Amino acid sequence: MNKSELISEVARKTGLSQRESEVGIQNMLDLISAELKKSGKVTLTGFGTFDVGKRKARSGVNPRTGKAIKIPASKMPRFKPSRSLRSAIK
Repeated sequence: MNKSELISEVARKTGLSQRESEVGIQNMLDLISAELKKSGKVTLTGFGTFDVGKRKARSGVNPRTGKAIKIPASKMPRFKPSRSLRSAIK
């Protein structure tokens, strides 16, 4: 399911218009993104937790040249599903 299919399904299940559903979903995604940019955490009980993980600097290999390169430390978004979500998809 992609974003437009999600919007259509939310509109169908809630009785809202496509536009209202799109605005609601986009606002939710914007709020989650804003919190993660602040290195915060968003927990949706019964669904899961979004947070920011940190990757250490490491060495790698350039696949074209075979030379060793240094990969800098970085942050990345993570999602950890709740126990109830994990058991629902088994």
